Amino acid sequence: MPWSETFGVVGLGRMARALLLPLLESGLLERSDVRAAVATEASALKLAGELGVQVCTDAAQAWSAPVVLLAVKPQQIEAVAPAAAAALASAPGQEPLLISVLAGVPLRRLQALFPGRACVRAVPNTPALVRSGLTGLSWGEGVGEARREEVRQLFAQVGEVLELPEPQLDPFLALTSSGPAFLALVAESMADGAVAAGLPRPLASHLAHRTMAGTAALLQGQELHPGELKDMVTSPAGTTAAGLRELERAGLRSALIEAVLAAAERSRQLA
Repeated sequence: MPWSETFGVVGLGRMARALLLPLLESGLLERSDVRAAVATEASALKLAGELGVQVCTDAAQAWSAPVVLLAVKPQQIEAVAPAAAAALASAPGQEPLLISVLAGVPLRRLQALFPGRACVRAVPNTPALVRSGLTGLSWGEGVGEARREEVRQLFAQVGEVLELPEPQLDPFLALTSSGPAFLALVAESMADGAVAAGLPRPLASHLAHRTMAGTAALLQGQELHPGELKDMVTSPAGTTAAGLRELERAGLRSALIEAVLAAAERSRQLA
């Protein structure tokens, strides 16, 4: 159902815009109800023209909304907290909601920096930019069911939504948020191999991307275990078997496992 309140956005980078645009285009959120804040006047003018919403450098206007999407860089979080406190002091009796998409910032820190606000920690991944994303949600104290449904509705516009205990957000982030970079490296390497074997670069890149997309669609569409798909295309003493042997010899499987573990551990360290 349409949102019936003003919606504040603090930081209007790519992810914030990716989340905001589907709400505006679907009519779930009116452009006149958006209050966004950015760092510079130049950015404010540019984004206001692109999105057709109110964008300014006065963060107090965004923080005064009953629902605020916090999408600044994690290292900027302490700098934006005073404006949030001032806005809350000027509107006693409100129970505003803060939705944070800041990587590595746990609920306990959000609730310490933004007292008086119910907090949600969200971890969307980059494919949300093309509405094929995955978002993990963890709820802070005091987030009622009505508010939870609003948050689900927001992130459902850009992909699948999963509700997780906060300790699971670190491996979730490692797999879904860092994972696109790992897969991009695989795609680039496969294209490099095809170029070395004789294909022109544009064609090799296109084929690598389409192969990855088609494989993902097949795995999900037929609910196949990855091992099943591997066996489907591996003939005895064939080309795939020869390639897989090289991948196992090079330790690709172990390298990917360790990459996900390293990313999860780094997320814990940042928290």
